[in-house]
Amino acid sequence: MRVGFIGFGEVAQTLASRLRSRGVEVVTSLEGRSPSTIERARTVGVTETSEEDVYSCPVVISAVTPGVALDAARRAGRHVRGIYVDINNISPETVRMASSLIEKGGFVDAAIMGSVRRKGADVRIIASGRDAEEFMKLNRYGLNIEARGREPGDASAIKMLRSSYTKGVSALLWETLTAAHRLGLEEDVLEMLEYTEGNDFRESAISRLKSSCIHARRRYEEMKEVQDMLAEVIDPVMPSCIMRIFEKLKDVEVSADADYRDVLDEALDAFL
Repeated sequence: MRVGFIGFGEVAQTLASRLRSRGVEVVTSLEGRSPSTIERARTVGVTETSEEDVYSCPVVISAVTPGVALDAARRAGRHVRGIYVDINNISPETVRMASSLIEKGGFVDAAIMGSVRRKGADVRIIASGRDAEEFMKLNRYGLNIEARGREPGDASAIKMLRSSYTKGVSALLWETLTAAHRLGLEEDVLEMLEYTEGNDFRESAISRLKSSCIHARRRYEEMKEVQDMLAEVIDPVMPSCIMRIFEKLKDVEVSADADYRDVLDEALDAFL
């Protein structure tokens, strides 16, 4: 089995490492890539090759930043003969545009449903499109892929709707606990929420606070995509509110190991 990656960030590194450990030949092009990307690929043991050779693989996985996902599909479009898997965090409409650019190969819309950092290569990947079953053959090599939806865009829609909910919860939590912190009641509020929401609420809430702050810029951009997607089917109200919270947080610098009270204190000025 041979799998090619376009882009080699954290997602590609995680999936490639699992595939390599199960005997899959993994290739990528490192031409013009940053030193950190090159180091990441070499650490995993990926074969360095030309862009054209990557396109010749039976499975080509595009794992790039959302802003260049269409360009990646456009460059690959005339060359791919196997299946092109778009695993980027883009809207269903952008997925459908990418699909139209793959002229001779198959196309799979794939979406990662969870944290690669926490779950590693065991993270659930959902896939839609006629070639999703073909992509699922990589489950033999340690991935966790399941088919959901029939058309390209379905998997991304599921992910975006989930994202709309989870980011909305995070934004509401930030506003609630920031107000509680200013009143000196954050511990009491957390305790009462834990009482009603369950014993694991405190841990997950604090994790949400920190990650929302650390990744605020990216989540603000992701919510723009969510807003566009929702606007295709309903008149959305929440995305603009959620985006305002992440906009407030994007210049706040906190560390992942900081006490949550310090995180709230650091961000307080942004909410005043």
